[in-house]
Amino acid sequence: MSEGGKPDEYWFCVKHHRVETADGGLCRIKHRLGPYSTRAEAEQALENAEARNEEWEEEDERWNDADLED
Repeated sequence: MSEGGKPDEYWFCVKHHRVETADGGLCRIKHRLGPYSTRAEAEQALENAEARNEEWEEEDERWNDADLED
């Protein structure tokens, strides 16, 4: 088994852009997003991360330069 994870967990490898399992994955944990409980959730990892980042940028004034005054 590769490092990190249980056999019934799914991970998204950002290096190879594919879903991996703990027992069948080739990539190190530092290249993975997860764990996810289903393959479908892991397949949506990048889209979900992008959506969360956009939410944070809109809500957090530290990321929104337009709201800062000189």
